[in-house]
Amino acid sequence: MRFAMVVRMSDDQRDPSGNTEAFRAFQAREEAAAPTTPAPANRMPLIIGGAVLAVVVIIVLVFALR
Repeated sequence: MRFAMVVRMSDDQRDPSGNTEAFRAFQAREEAAAPTTPAPANRMPLIIGGAVLAVVVIIVLVFALR
């Protein structure tokens, strides 16, 4: 009976936490470069949409109550 032979891994001395440390350093650098507060959104389309909706509702009510 022949058994499977397990071969040694080629990188026995590699530090498995090295990639994690590099990623954490990269993430910390990205967070430091990103702005902490988002830019304020333009509310003009929301105001115009609300006004148009109000006009439509008023017109529908006027015609429905006649």
